[in-house]
This record gives sequence, C-alpha cells and structure tokens, in this order.
Amino acid sequence: MSPKKSTNLQAFLPPMLLEKVDAPFDSNDYIHEPKIDGIRLLLSHTQGVTRLFTRHNNDYTIQYPELLSVPFTEDILVDGEVACVDPNSGAICFESIMERFSAKKTDKIRRLSEKLPANYIIFDILRYKGEDLRGLPLVKRKEILTDIVLPANPHISKIPYFDGAGIALFKQIRSQGWEGTVSKLKNSTYVGHRSSEWLKIINWTYIDIYITGSRKGDFGWLASIPDSNGSMKPVGIIELGVTPKQRKAFYSVKDSLAAAEDDEYVYLRPELKAKVKIRNWTRKGYLRSPAFVEFVL
Repeated sequence: MSPKKSTNLQAFLPPMLLEKVDAPFDSNDYIHEPKIDGIRLLLSHTQGVTRLFTRHNNDYTIQYPELLSVPFTEDILVDGEVACVDPNSGAICFESIMERFSAKKTDKIRRLSEKLPANYIIFDILRYKGEDLRGLPLVKRKEILTDIVLPANPHISKIPYFDGAGIALFKQIRSQGWEGTVSKLKNSTYVGHRSSEWLKIINWTYIDIYITGSRKGDFGWLASIPDSNGSMKPVGIIELGVTPKQRKAFYSVKDSLAAAEDDEYVYLRPELKAKVKIRNWTRKGYLRSPAFVEFVL
C-alpha cells in the first residue's frame, strides 16, 4: 500500500522549516532543543480520526500503528519527529526509521512495529480544540503543549527544551553522539516556510578520505579509506559542498591520477586526500550525507 495525499484539511498546513548555522550560541531570546535524527511528521487528531503526514502532505498513518494504539481524545494538530532506537546500541537510528518509513505491505509494517517500534516526539502545537495557535509566540505554544496531558501511549512524548544555554546543550549532545540542536526564537510565530527564527546546528563528524574516482555523468567523487589491510575501501560518493574553484582544481590533476575506467567512473590512484563532514556512519560502513570541506595536503 503506497502513501497517499492526505484528505484531512488540517494536513494542508505547511510546516515551518529551519535555517542552518555553523555553531551553537547562548541567548536569552531563544530556547534550545535536541535535534532528533528522524523524519518530520505532523500528527492530526480530528473528529476521532488520527492522521500522520509529511511536510509534502503524504499520509503515512498506516506506517506506524503503535502511535495509534492509544489515541488523543481532543482535536489537536502537533508537529514532531518520528524516530527509532537501535535495539542493540540503544541509540537513535536513522536507518531504522527509514526502514519503517518505506515499508508498504501490512504484514511487514506489523512485524516492524514490534521489532523496531517508532516513537513520536512532539515539539510544537499548531491547533487545539479547534483554535489555531500558529499566530501565538513560541513560548506561549510551549506553555499550552506543556499543560496538555498526552495519551497513555509509551511511544508519544514531548521534546525537552532549555532556556538560553545553547552552547552547553550542544556540548552535551555532541558527547552523546546525537545529531545536533535546534535554537528557536521565543517570540516566533509558526510560519509555513523556511525561517531564520528557527535554526539548526548539526553535530558534524569530520574525517579524511581519498578521492579515488570521478563520475562520468552527474557530478560525484568516489570516497575511499584504507581498510585493515591497507587496501582502499569505497565508503560513499561526495556530491555536496564542492565549489566551482575546487572542481576546477580537481579537474586540473584528474587525468594525471587516472588509473582505470568503466562506463560510470574514471578511477584514480589514491593520492588526492580531502576532508569531508558527515552526519555519521551507516550500519554498512558508508558515509552518511558526506559534504566536501577542503583538500588535505
């Protein structure tokens, strides 16, 4: 069963998106929250019916039966993140929630809901008992959300938030290996587009790799690292973060490093080193969301 466009009128509220900043900061004008490494979903409970939908308005309610087992009793529309915990490490696992997100057959969804239960973490409230709250300041919406008693469902919770101390929170998040933090202006209203009043700070991991290939078609550099035997192990494709000047520098030396080629790649001797930043490593040992930072001499 494929996801479909939601027919719930509340689903047509576009979510508020975040801008990126490079570093955490302290400010009494902001609250700061952990950034959950999951998938953004809006949850609507209207006239006894609960729906979950993405920011592109696709209905994913069927994917998460455990979130419906004890539903809300009041009409409500909340914004949050759905995430899974790795049963072996106990850490939030993006690959697990993607497995849940992409499941379509009913029997697979049921098995995964038992094996990899999803958790819905609420960070904002947009409507309650028929009242549109988006025009209220964030701190007021947080007060309303704090006072609401959630259903007795162990898979639904509220995100903690902290006043002013963004740097200390980021340090704690980094020590735990989480994705990052979010800083939100206290008096921000909820707008349906990207806004500089909501900021995300990613806890990047920086590593050195070798560029061992170049795509012949769409742009992409093959990234590799030495394995335990000293051989080069491919770990992903770099497509992001490369400036025109850096591309030009690469192409000026590419031909001199060429060792072989096939229909897709020109393969290079492992002599060109670069620093990349990644969200983390995948379970199969690949770079997740690698972005080029600089060449390493």
